[in-house]
Amino acid sequence: MSLRFSVLASGSTGNAFYIESGDEKILVDAGLSGKKVEGLLDQIEVDPHDLSRILVTHEHSDHIKGLGIMARRYNLPIYANEKTWQAMEGQLGKLTTDQKFHFNMEETRTFGGIDIESFAVSHDAADPMFYTFRKDGKKVSLVTDLGYVSERIKKTVEGSDALIFESNHDVSMLRMGRYPWNVKRRILGDSGHVSNEDCALALTDILDDQTKRVYLAHLSLDNNMKELARMSVQDVLQERGFEIGRRIELHDTDPAYATPIYDL
Repeated sequence: MSLRFSVLASGSTGNAFYIESGDEKILVDAGLSGKKVEGLLDQIEVDPHDLSRILVTHEHSDHIKGLGIMARRYNLPIYANEKTWQAMEGQLGKLTTDQKFHFNMEETRTFGGIDIESFAVSHDAADPMFYTFRKDGKKVSLVTDLGYVSERIKKTVEGSDALIFESNHDVSMLRMGRYPWNVKRRILGDSGHVSNEDCALALTDILDDQTKRVYLAHLSLDNNMKELARMSVQDVLQERGFEIGRRIELHDTDPAYATPIYDL
C-alpha cells in the first residue's frame, strides 16, 4: 500500500489532516471538537478506533481543540516536540504517560513504513513544525501556518506528489477588513500567515514534474474566498508557464467538509 490522504478540515476555525498506508492511520492535528473530528473521519469512511496516532504541528486552538478528547476516547499516542508539549499540555486534560511522545524538530521517524520528516516554520507559536510523508517513492507535504516560505522549506517540500499549502488571505481584503490593526499586522508579519499571492510565488519555486495536486489550505473565513484563492494562485502559475488543470490540479479545502480520500 502506498499513501492515501484527506484534508479533513482546513481554515481559521479548525484544522485536521489524515494520512494512511495499510494499517498505519495517522491524524495530524485535531483542531475541532471530538464530535466534529469523528464526523469528518466518517465522511471518508475511516473508523477512529483504527487510528494509530496523532501528530501535532503547534499548540494553537484551531489545531488542538479536540486533541485531548480524541486521545482519551480512542487511547491514542500523541507526538509533538518538547516546547509544543509545554505550551499545550495544560489545555488537553488528563493523559496517561504512555500517550505522550516527543517528535523533535528536524527529525525523521518511521511509522508503518511511512517516513515522516518534521520541519520548522515561522509562526507565532512555541515551536511550530509541519511534516512531509514518504512511502514507496511517493511524497505528501503539509505546510500551513507560516509567515513566509523560506528557501529551506521550499527544498524540503519540493518533489511532492501532493502538496497541502497555505493560501490564507487576500491582502486587500485583510487590509480593508474588520480586524484591528494589531491583528492585521500579526497576520501580515513574518510569523503570521501566507497570502494568496505569496503562496503562488512560492509554488512557482517548488512545483516540478513530480507534483500533480496542490490543495490550497488554511483559508481565512473573513479575509479570503475559495474562488479568489484559486484564481489568484492559478493566474500567477499560468503566467509562469504551469499548465493548471492538465499537468497540475488545484483543489479547494474546507473547514467543515473533508476532501475525498486520494490514493497516490
